[in-house]
Amino acid sequence: MKRRRVGSVMTGDVVSARSGTPADDMARWLVEYDINGLPVVDAEDRVIGVVSATDLRRHRRTTATDGVLTAEAVMSAPARTVRADDSVVRAARLMSTSGIERLPVVDEEARLVGMVTRRDVLQIFARPDADIRDEIVDEIVVRALWLSPQSVDVVVSQGMVTLSGRLETSGAVAIAVRMARQVDGVTAVVSRLTHRHEAPYRQRA
Repeated sequence: MKRRRVGSVMTGDVVSARSGTPADDMARWLVEYDINGLPVVDAEDRVIGVVSATDLRRHRRTTATDGVLTAEAVMSAPARTVRADDSVVRAARLMSTSGIERLPVVDEEARLVGMVTRRDVLQIFARPDADIRDEIVDEIVVRALWLSPQSVDVVVSQGMVTLSGRLETSGAVAIAVRMARQVDGVTAVVSRLTHRHEAPYRQRA
């Protein structure tokens, strides 16, 4: 069982600006491509900032020394970024704590490879309850714990998971609960699991 990665939900074809891109051009791109922000990159495509529609409105009456308002004067910097192999959960937390709607996705050398938005992230956490239940039964009950699908009663309602049943050890109970919390789309886990023995879980050879 693996958490969904940013690379699986990001947009790879990204509209970007350079530091000298005029504000009028960026405003036109936001409308033309139906987006509300774009990254600013240097000559090597490394992300140096982000320009949002809010940034443009805030600075629209400001002019640079040459009379042209540019991305360099408008952008928020340094830009908060994520990597394609970061978890979607990490991206969601970063957007939430930073109060932003989008994150540039970069490679090992900070070069732009994509963009992930709050909408992209919310699609993951809006998974149908049936899909969440199927993943828990298949990946945790059957594959991780080596049990039959009927060994644990799994009920999912609006992302909340309730686990019921009797497992062999306390360690198996702990693993079931911990892994269920890591499933994409799960908002909470209620454990009604009991166990026969106080012992760590030992996976079969």
